[in-house]
Amino acid sequence: MNDTELRQRRPIRPQVVTDEATARNVKDRSTYSGKVFLVTFLALSLLVLLPLLAAIFILECPIEPQYLSFQEPPLLSGVLEPNLKLRKAERLFEGQLVGPESIANIGDVLYTGTADGQIVKIEDGKSHTVARLGRPPCGTRELEPTCGRPLGIRVGPNGTLFVIDSYLGLFEVNPVTGDAQILVYPGIPIQGRKLSFVNDLTITQDGKKIYFTDSSSKWQRKDFTFLVLEGRDDGRLLEYDTVTREVKVLLDGLRFPNGVQLSPAEDFVLVAETTMARIRRYYVSGLRKGGADMFLENMPGFPDNIRPSSSGGYWVAMSAVRQNPGFSMVDFLAQRPWLRELIFKLFSQETVMKLVPKYSLVLELSDDGIYMRSLHDPNGEVVTYVSEAHEYDGHLYLGSFRSPFLCKLKLQDV
Repeated sequence: MNDTELRQRRPIRPQVVTDEATARNVKDRSTYSGKVFLVTFLALSLLVLLPLLAAIFILECPIEPQYLSFQEPPLLSGVLEPNLKLRKAERLFEGQLVGPESIANIGDVLYTGTADGQIVKIEDGKSHTVARLGRPPCGTRELEPTCGRPLGIRVGPNGTLFVIDSYLGLFEVNPVTGDAQILVYPGIPIQGRKLSFVNDLTITQDGKKIYFTDSSSKWQRKDFTFLVLEGRDDGRLLEYDTVTREVKVLLDGLRFPNGVQLSPAEDFVLVAETTMARIRRYYVSGLRKGGADMFLENMPGFPDNIRPSSSGGYWVAMSAVRQNPGFSMVDFLAQRPWLRELIFKLFSQETVMKLVPKYSLVLELSDDGIYMRSLHDPNGEVVTYVSEAHEYDGHLYLGSFRSPFLCKLKLQDV
């Protein structure tokens, strides 16, 4: 071996693998994985956000939400303490009566109106159709305006039924023959505005005056969710004179006026203002005739129908409550009209209804608006979507605006 060969050969140096080199490789792989994840995440986000942004800027909202302001809901304690008393009720005619909103009785015979447009008589454990105010077919919200939707029902001094159909108007119905006479037709404007959503009624003992509510001049009953969450103040309390056949407006600017009830002395009418969780009072006789004030405000739920109690006070039904402690969706949305607008751009009324927790609550009030007792069914396990509490013969008959049954509660049990 010569010197040239020695110079050309080089010793092979072994590669030394250090922790630093391993870490560098791991870091490189980690950086690559992170970039892949970031790109994937951004792509998925765009797939979700682009349709959402398109919906926000392109889709029209069916409502024009108003700014609303509520006080903090009252604590559910003391008289309002949650309980399970409504769960002692029994369901009647399950699957046979859909949406028995309001109840009246002549002796032991009960009468109610159902979601398929019928006036139904309940006697000796059986139900019979007395009258139909609209015309079939029925069964969907789109068909309601022609099918009809009986809501408030009362018994007049001559033993006839006075019925409010949300779409078709105010009727007097003969409970024996089923003959129905229309008294107020909603198509005729009252002070320049049509009656779009007539709701409940109360009648004087002599039958000369009928007080009733028109919940909105814009929305019909089938769109009541729009009415609640829009917060529109176009509801009215009206008076119908059965002698002169004239209709006049007593109160205007109400947000979803709903149930109505004359006082025992017939000096004032109570009006449930559902959207605002309160009850107004309008004086119809005496020194304060024509005046109005607040009977009860900041209630623990959203009041529906009001009916007399045997104690001289009132029963008030509520199908949604303002949980405190807890979360009230309507309270949360009240001061966020932009969020209500977004919700109805993206979701249907039926979907929004499913987001409202089921909770049935019936309150008994004294004659001056003090809470006497409360009957609860958290989660609505037995009594659902309660709309009215009608007291008769030691029992409460509980109506519903959408459940397929009537409930009966023995007051002695609670």
